[in-house]
Amino acid sequence: MTRARDAGMDLVEVDAHGEPPVCRILDYGKWKYEQAKKERDARKHQRGTMIHEVRMRPRTGQHDIDLKVRTAERLLAEGDKVKLSVMFRGREMTHPEIGLEVLERALGQLKEVAGVEKPPGMEGRFLSVILTPSVKKPAKAASEGEEEKEPVGQVQD
Repeated sequence: MTRARDAGMDLVEVDAHGEPPVCRILDYGKWKYEQAKKERDARKHQRGTMIHEVRMRPRTGQHDIDLKVRTAERLLAEGDKVKLSVMFRGREMTHPEIGLEVLERALGQLKEVAGVEKPPGMEGRFLSVILTPSVKKPAKAASEGEEEKEPVGQVQD
């Protein structure tokens, strides 16, 4: 403690259960500041999972559904969750099965890249389903491995 006091620093106990107890001489205020700075930097580089919504209507054409599915695939590939919604207006609410068909067509195209987190359900005037990205990285690694096996160089006849 005298050496710490002479140096103008603090004596910090590192391991109380050790034999003998382990202590360090350091500037505790400076150490605490650096720890807080590291935590701030770590939080800055974190990215929370986002839920993006892709909206459709019951009378949406097949080409437009394909376009929305490609958008959803891109978002899922980035690691975000996707909420597919079919919006009903007026008398369309009397036929939710039409909206369910639209949703099923989109889900059929997305079944390889996404898993269903929440099954289709009505939320007010929206019929929606939440999708999460599925992990398919081993297949990608296998295709890269095959490319490496191909001979590199000139072809001799």
